[in-house]
Amino acid sequence: MKRMDEFYYPDDMDASFNESYEYEYDYEHSVCDKEAVRSFAGVFLPVIYGLALVLGLAGNALVVVVYVSKLRLRTLTDMCILHLAVSDLLLLFTLPFWAADAVHGWKLGPAACKLTSFLYSTNFSCGMLLLACISVDRYRAVAQLPGGSTCLQGRRRWLLVCAVLWAVAGFLGLPELVFSTVKHSHHRTACTSVYPASMGRPAKASLELLEVTLRFLLPLLVMVVCYCRVGRALSRADGLRRDRKWRALRVLLAVVAVFLLTQLPYTVVKLCRAMDTIYHLVTDCEVSKGLDRAMQVTESLALTHACINPVLYAFIGSSFRGHVLKAAKHLGQRLGRHPRHVNEEPAVEIALKTCTQTQSQSGSEDQATSTFTI
Repeated sequence: MKRMDEFYYPDDMDASFNESYEYEYDYEHSVCDKEAVRSFAGVFLPVIYGLALVLGLAGNALVVVVYVSKLRLRTLTDMCILHLAVSDLLLLFTLPFWAADAVHGWKLGPAACKLTSFLYSTNFSCGMLLLACISVDRYRAVAQLPGGSTCLQGRRRWLLVCAVLWAVAGFLGLPELVFSTVKHSHHRTACTSVYPASMGRPAKASLELLEVTLRFLLPLLVMVVCYCRVGRALSRADGLRRDRKWRALRVLLAVVAVFLLTQLPYTVVKLCRAMDTIYHLVTDCEVSKGLDRAMQVTESLALTHACINPVLYAFIGSSFRGHVLKAAKHLGQRLGRHPRHVNEEPAVEIALKTCTQTQSQSGSEDQATSTFTI
């Protein structure tokens, strides 16, 4: 995929698809100056990256620490949430490099360029695939589909599922690992993808379309189908008050809405670029500049999902939230403060049949943590 430092330009010549925003192009013998785009990137991207880095590191690091130190991975959802936090952290760790690239150019050489590009692309893809996997597991919980395996077999299967998702994400990141390199122009360097001349425009566009399909369309389809069925099951469930049912459904709607709001604009821009690669749609300099800025803004918006994921997929869970509150209470006691007890409204939970419940029907604390809030 093209990162935010690699802005789109019209494909007037075979090599133009490979170039970064450092280059200026000839539109019918007139030069299209992209200095305004470079200036905007030098200010906009570091600010957005800095905010995403601070917020995303805080939330995802807390998820990793709590799951590793306090919670057992009792369901596939738990496993996916942990892997999602790790994926988001690895994605966020690449942002300082892209911020420096937007301001000063790339100074770390081709090897670092390839590795950083690969990490960005792989973890971006992995996050989207893990979100789809979480929706499938939540549907299984509501439908009470049988697991049919022991505790050890279940965890091995979860690890296998996550390994497959990481492998698919790594496959989507391979083009960045192969084609990313450092380009020099106008006394400046940039980390960008350079495709060989033998690679035709349809092949280049196919890479974009494959990314759109596996990173957006497939996860969205899976989420919509699974959460619609979860919502239908909740609406028919007995023993739940009407307001609690609606609260649960609102959470499901929020999950899908956030995914759409953060990923759809970026996907539309990528589709426009893929279509222009094939059909040469953009021939005006101002339109090209507008598409450059749209790429910056929409991909920045897509990155905010790494900051929102901990709120949507971890903090709304009763077990996770309970451990965080206990840790905060202990910290307050150590500081000599005794916070007053705060009554919380009961959350709507989905019971998961974990290996602990299969092996033992005792009312232990292990069973109490085998639910997640939707």
